[in-house]
Amino acid sequence: MKNARLLILLAPLVILALLELYLYKPSYIYLVLALGNLLIVFTLWRATSLSEINKEWWNFSILPVAFFSSVIAYSTILRQPFIVHSWFFIAAVLIFYYLKFCYYYLLKPFLYKVSSIENFSSYLNFLSFFLVASTLYGMQSFLDMPTLPLVFALICTSGLLIYQIIWANNFKIKNSLAYLIVGSLSVAELGWTISYLPINNNVSGLTLAILYYMLVDLIRFELSGKLDRTKIKLLIAFGLASVIIILLTARWL
Repeated sequence: MKNARLLILLAPLVILALLELYLYKPSYIYLVLALGNLLIVFTLWRATSLSEINKEWWNFSILPVAFFSSVIAYSTILRQPFIVHSWFFIAAVLIFYYLKFCYYYLLKPFLYKVSSIENFSSYLNFLSFFLVASTLYGMQSFLDMPTLPLVFALICTSGLLIYQIIWANNFKIKNSLAYLIVGSLSVAELGWTISYLPINNNVSGLTLAILYYMLVDLIRFELSGKLDRTKIKLLIAFGLASVIIILLTARWL
């Protein structure tokens, strides 16, 4: 158990060092990506192997692996070194908190606050999707990437992240499969539509991320049996209002 705790403390520091190595040597991007993700998976595997509560290390690993990968992907379109350094530090801190919540849940349940993983996962899930979407729109803009790969990538990303939300909230996958498929396809269709708007990649990514988050909340409330007209109206109103404000205040190209 002490080894697991030490891994939880050291893993974010090693991840930060790897990210800085990548910034210093961009050609090491795939090496850093592989080592960072392996470290995250190993850390969570070690924690679950010592736990009597849950042994599903692969499910615990989905979100931090997706987040770490999206951080590296997004950094490829950032230019200012200070922003990149700051972003890497924030990413390492967020990974630390996720690992800490998992450690408490798996090995120190008396220290675990109810729904910590679920709540933190929602925010990290949203951020991961935003980073992926912004990177994809950036690739489309800067590298003239065709629309089809963008749509396919959005289907895969949204499918994986929606599954993570379903798992984190303890919903049965058999009852959630239809929502997972429809949700992924809906996000891809929205992403395809947004790709034609004359706005920069960050605005496009944030717009799609808000719509994605709104859709995920609808799915979550529906599966938990808490969805009603009031929640639907609030989610739609909040989502559309946020998108309209972003589009009206964005710098159109």
